[in-house]
Amino acid sequence: MGKLTKFVALTAFLCCSQTPTTATYWGDWGKVEYCPEGEQAIGFSLKTERPQGSGDDTALNAIALICTSGRMITSTQGPWGNRGGRFVCQSGSYITSCRLRVEPPQGFGDDTSANDLNCKCSNGETLNGDGNSWGNWNSWSSPCHNGIMAIQTRVEKPQGRGDDTALNDVSFTCFRKRDQMLQQERAPNAIDALGAKFVAGRF
Repeated sequence: MGKLTKFVALTAFLCCSQTPTTATYWGDWGKVEYCPEGEQAIGFSLKTERPQGSGDDTALNAIALICTSGRMITSTQGPWGNRGGRFVCQSGSYITSCRLRVEPPQGFGDDTSANDLNCKCSNGETLNGDGNSWGNWNSWSSPCHNGIMAIQTRVEKPQGRGDDTALNDVSFTCFRKRDQMLQQERAPNAIDALGAKFVAGRF
């Protein structure tokens, strides 16, 4: 089965512009997971499969956000690899933007898709993840000036004898009041109307 790429919009809930970026789209989007009410993401942790030599590499398998209280939230995860370090903004600061490191499709070679994640804090600090180094860094996502409150990941299920890639893409929800989120969910085509899905995607 051939694997292709497509363009996705990299935007923020609180921003009006869109920045095109290429992203792999193998797999399905998982459930959106939220920080506890009133909390923002202040850090993250990655689950990564290290290089397998002649075996099938998947690289990044999961991204967990660390909320203000210390609770960790994740969307869909791949089954391979181990959790790495915890990268946290300085006290009083929170995550506003991220970028993903992605390996482009390898044709008949071994695809890994997403490899690593970096995030910026509201105080200007950059948190560098501990994922793998295949691929290139995509552009920074449009900033969520009030912080990030939710995560959703796109993960390819195990392919059996096929080529596994695990995590392909990630999107975040900018911090907003819960009643505004509920109004959006009730409105038809709400996301399109707002122009507001912040995909930190296949950068």
